[in-house]
Amino acid sequence: MLNLPTVKVAAVQAAPVFLDTQATIAKACALIAEAASHGAQMIAFPEVFVPGYPYWNWIMTPVQGSPWFEKLCMASIEVPGPEINEVAQAARQHGVHVVIGVNERSPHGIGTLYNTLVFIGPDGAILGKHRKLVPTWAEKLTWANGDGSSLRVFDTTVGKLGGLACGENTNTLARFSLLAQGELLHVAAYIALPVAPPDYDMSEAIKVRSMAHSFEGKVYTVVSCSTISEEIIRAFEPAHPGIREQFERKNSAFSGVIGPDGRVVGEPLIDDEGIVYADVDLVRCIQPRQMHDIVGHYNRFDIFDLRINRRTQQPLQYADGTAAPEPIPSESATATGADEQKPDRKASPR
Repeated sequence: MLNLPTVKVAAVQAAPVFLDTQATIAKACALIAEAASHGAQMIAFPEVFVPGYPYWNWIMTPVQGSPWFEKLCMASIEVPGPEINEVAQAARQHGVHVVIGVNERSPHGIGTLYNTLVFIGPDGAILGKHRKLVPTWAEKLTWANGDGSSLRVFDTTVGKLGGLACGENTNTLARFSLLAQGELLHVAAYIALPVAPPDYDMSEAIKVRSMAHSFEGKVYTVVSCSTISEEIIRAFEPAHPGIREQFERKNSAFSGVIGPDGRVVGEPLIDDEGIVYADVDLVRCIQPRQMHDIVGHYNRFDIFDLRINRRTQQPLQYADGTAAPEPIPSESATATGADEQKPDRKASPR
């Protein structure tokens, strides 16, 4: 018998304690406690919430921004590691699922960073992590590419859970790969981007992308976006006196929940810090699929064939064919498709 729960979700819209890892971890744990006290069962945090976003890429030359890159490398974390373990302990203490964005430092190189989403279960176990496949535009100065090994959907008590970071929510094949694994609850993690082109409404763009994924896939999307704090403005203001006006630009952040019909559920947040709550009934994902089920009967898998390379990117392989070890969470039965580790296996819903 199919069991689809009704779940209370929380989307955090907040700024980190900029480039202060321990203080940001403490803030995340406090927000987990707050959201759990309001009955949230799944809590989503913004993109690279720990310990912040590299805004210098947008307002400085690469040479000017290099010292800031060094600061970010020093403040970034490994996954697993002691910092993310604190968040996992908070998840366990309150019995909630958590999805949080972090700057992940490669265990193989101190200057290689990834934009990573970490998925944590209510028992404090790290279910897995997703590294952003392609950093967007100026972000290429900071983050390396992720790989297909992290395109995963996790079978949890709050439903089949997946997620993507910011601009990759426009990557049609990445989104389809999650839907094809049965995703019902999608986390879309973003950052406030007041440095976008003048005619670009960031909050509206976030909403449109999220509505598209929910409507196409008939799933719920939980959108969590960061904000620009006074602390972030002051960090750059001495060298860039005009930055305040730019960073205080309105409609730079949107957080909320989108239903499987593509409509906003409840009241979203624009720009201000806070937490959005919504009850999501996963049964509502069924009826719209009678019309359009793009991972089922409303597709032609004899014509279209999506293949995903799930091999991890490694800096070297040994003569016996094994790759350099990386401390990633062990595979678990909670990961949909966990038995599909062999290279060049087809990731299709057939």
